[in-house]
Amino acid sequence: MSFKTKKYQVIKGALSKELSNFIFNYMMLQRDAVDFMMKNNKVNPANPFIGNRVDEQIPGAYSKYADWVMETLLMFMIPIMKAKTGMDLIPTYSYTRLYEKGNILRRHKDRPSCEISTTLHLGGDEWPIFLNPDPKRGNVYGPKEGKYKVQSYRPTNDKGNQVDLKIGDMLIYSGCELEHWREPFQGNVCSQVFLHYNHANGPFSKTNLLDGRPLLGIPK
Repeated sequence: MSFKTKKYQVIKGALSKELSNFIFNYMMLQRDAVDFMMKNNKVNPANPFIGNRVDEQIPGAYSKYADWVMETLLMFMIPIMKAKTGMDLIPTYSYTRLYEKGNILRRHKDRPSCEISTTLHLGGDEWPIFLNPDPKRGNVYGPKEGKYKVQSYRPTNDKGNQVDLKIGDMLIYSGCELEHWREPFQGNVCSQVFLHYNHANGPFSKTNLLDGRPLLGIPK
């Protein structure tokens, strides 16, 4: 079944294993270097270009907004995203995490800059993602005065559909419509990059282009 039918679709081998492995090791090197510099007071912890471990959704996980390689990947994937969704899309932002044992991604729906999203498995251990196939279930978002406003929050206990991704596989999903989550991670490390897009002719295309930034590769 296609994205048009389910609002999500797995693309096998969206990236080669060689390129995925290169990016995975690139992120691991960054994490270890930043950890070392933080521990030895060699870097300003507020520097937005180095990433950190203060992710609000998953405290303790190393994460990075708008890494330059990932922002390049964000643009590189646009033809595939358009072809698979049948939509004209504009890029908003990229976000990368290195998950570690015990991390959990709680049930949620995304903010409007994430109307159409991907999660791409770059390396490490596999970690399933779950999606609630019913857009009416879970927390509800609705437009108000040109912005999304949380109207209500009703996390479900639904089992959801499990999606397993191999290295290089990519899940495309409607992040604002489908509740999604991950159960506690039992592996050692898992690297994922999220690539986010908006409808080119949607209500937020002007305000959310590049997530409100003047160009790619710079902080929010």
